[in-house]
Amino acid sequence: MAAIIEALWYQSALKGKARIAYLLLWPLLWPLSQLFGMISRRKRQQYVNGKKVAYRAPVPVVIVGNITAGGNGKTPVVIWLVEQLLAQGLKPGVVSRGYGGKAPYYPYFVESDTSTDLAGDEPVLIRRRTGVPVAVAPVRSEAVKLLLKHDIDVIITDDGLQHYALERDLELVVIDGKRRFGNQQLLPLGPLRESCQRLNDVDFLICNGGIAHANEATMHLSPSELINIKTGARCAATSLASVIAMAGIGHPPRFFATLDTLGVKPVVCQPFADHQAFTHQTLLELAQQGQHLVMTEKDAVKCYPFAEDNWWYLPVDAVISEPQASAIIKQIIEVKEKYGSPSA
Repeated sequence: MAAIIEALWYQSALKGKARIAYLLLWPLLWPLSQLFGMISRRKRQQYVNGKKVAYRAPVPVVIVGNITAGGNGKTPVVIWLVEQLLAQGLKPGVVSRGYGGKAPYYPYFVESDTSTDLAGDEPVLIRRRTGVPVAVAPVRSEAVKLLLKHDIDVIITDDGLQHYALERDLELVVIDGKRRFGNQQLLPLGPLRESCQRLNDVDFLICNGGIAHANEATMHLSPSELINIKTGARCAATSLASVIAMAGIGHPPRFFATLDTLGVKPVVCQPFADHQAFTHQTLLELAQQGQHLVMTEKDAVKCYPFAEDNWWYLPVDAVISEPQASAIIKQIIEVKEKYGSPSA
């Protein structure tokens, strides 16, 4: 079913079984898509009109989100922002819904050794990579209030563009440059959470891969050396023989393509569902098909408790074009100066 939905959303020229499935599903999904759009527009309008009151934090809030379902590079952008702001002397903190995790209570503060079962993949990855305070809660304002007990002066949200119960000062939207917006239909008929018109209201558009449009910053993910999950040792990707590649992210082919650009030709490329939980036995059996198991950093944070000596992950960094990269940081600093000290 997932493959059929992917074809329905992103492939304009459908043939064979995919075409038949398209014709059968369209009359079923179209009314649901219209209902989704009506509910989505009404929800946002209630906050715009003041019928519902959004929480305003005493520090700047920067949203990193998208209008499509699935992964498109938001978390690398969040990490990039954190690192850029730290270099400017600011003290960022990150909030997330914590999708895929089930904490004993909310809001929940993410420690460096917090399990992804509790906080979800991305929050644990961000905490481990950056060291900044991270909190998760389905209601983002609760996570923000928890972070305000720590020494922070800027809030970055990983996802949350459609979470209008939280006021925001800047909105950054990350676009999958290759898949773009698919058939441009709303869920479940298409991949859109909101219509493409929503992009006219955001502050910055970041195109991850593909060809950026005139009003978009270009972005690519720059891989570094492989890191051994168990030992922390590093090596060049091409130094490993007989690689088994796996990816449990929003769009696994992107990871496999990255390995290809590095000159790595895996004997097996195994995609998994986004946020899928892994067992030691499942990955052990997969790894036995080659000499080394290579995965994304997002997958690796779930494997620390049971990683084997030949399991590696490939960290990537977001590289965003100028002058847009500097403009983003400059605007955040300007907003921060208007707020003043969070304790004032």
